[in-house]
Amino acid sequence: MDVLNTVKSAVGGVAGKEIMPIIIKLISEQSGGLSGLIQKFTSNGLGDVVNSWVGTGEKLPISADQISKVLGPDIIKNIAEKTGLDTNAVTGQLTTLLPQAINKLTPDGKIPEGDILKKGMDMLGGLKGGKF
Repeated sequence: MDVLNTVKSAVGGVAGKEIMPIIIKLISEQSGGLSGLIQKFTSNGLGDVVNSWVGTGEKLPISADQISKVLGPDIIKNIAEKTGLDTNAVTGQLTTLLPQAINKLTPDGKIPEGDILKKGMDMLGGLKGGKF
């Protein structure tokens, strides 16, 4: 499965395509990977929202403020520096792209077994740079 292309196929626009590899890296470097990121949303009171992205039903929206709260200012700033976007643009993009990425990475409404994110990172050739 070509994870990066599968996720990118859901993304429109140049900025979205530039930020998607960073989102994949963010997910893969999260403690616990995709499950860890989902847990982070859950522990911040957004379990219903993130679970809707994993599930096969309606996808609940998330606000830029909620994204900022879950990820924290350091990660948002780091993404902004890597993309050349301001932090408001980053959080705005993440409100659309992060749900799409999680949805695409959880086919059939389940978190896949195995290291699907590692496959995605391998396809990217291993992005260089510091951790988020």
